[in-house]
Amino acid sequence: MDLCSSLLASCLSSSLIKPPQLLTSSLITNSIVPNCSGRKRRPRHVLKASAGPFSYQKFIHFALDETKRRTLLIPSPLQEKYSSLTAMDGTTELQMLSFQAPKMRLLRSLSIENEAIKILDLAVFARPEFDAPIFCANFFTTATMNIIVLDLNPLHDVIDQRNYKEKYFKRLIPLGLRYSELFPWGGKLTSESLKFFSPIVIWTKFPPSQDRYDCLYSAFKEYYQAWLELIAQAPEEIDPSYIKSNREAQHKYLTWRAEKINIWASLKTSLISGPTYLNSGSRIPAMEFLKG
Repeated sequence: MDLCSSLLASCLSSSLIKPPQLLTSSLITNSIVPNCSGRKRRPRHVLKASAGPFSYQKFIHFALDETKRRTLLIPSPLQEKYSSLTAMDGTTELQMLSFQAPKMRLLRSLSIENEAIKILDLAVFARPEFDAPIFCANFFTTATMNIIVLDLNPLHDVIDQRNYKEKYFKRLIPLGLRYSELFPWGGKLTSESLKFFSPIVIWTKFPPSQDRYDCLYSAFKEYYQAWLELIAQAPEEIDPSYIKSNREAQHKYLTWRAEKINIWASLKTSLISGPTYLNSGSRIPAMEFLKG
């Protein structure tokens, strides 16, 4: 996502090197938007120029709690090696989580938070014996704008492989349509990026709004529960050629992510003298945590 990457780099650089003058996080009411159910209309609370008290931590907690209800989560070697770190400005906190499960190759999240920005990058990959989609939540919040991608990224092409599309997405179309009414399309994307998105992708931008945050949390929960249902029902593949194909598809996806959404490259140039780690004396190799 070229737009998201460039804006992320720009905002990280400007906010972490020279923090802007922020207003208070008090709320004002000046317009009307539909709530998540679509049944009523109520005042929209618009946050003033600050990322404010809003946090993506509850999204992470929900994902972990919901996963633990259904399967056994085991910390991956990356979780034992890296966890929480703080930038030298003393205000920016980075938290990383990395887990594995019987059907999950990797559940990993990265969150970055300070007064000016909130970032969540959470992804869950099935083991290559399963061709389930990749759960993806990329959320970027500043005082004036939110850039959101929430999807079950298809492992294989849903245009050329109609059987794969029907297998995983046919019954989820109503879910995607419901949230597309609440989150309008965010703008033009490259044809390369579109290949990695599903028919139910939420790609949107909106100004700070508590109602929208509540709706986003609702969408996150429903999409994640839908993914957990898919992986629970996914049959295990035993044909080595199909397993190899799934593994190659995940690698292709990760390569695209590394090229288009390179958070680490932005951090390297924007965190003043580089981050100081709480639990480790060495820097984190960028692709090591991304790929697991």
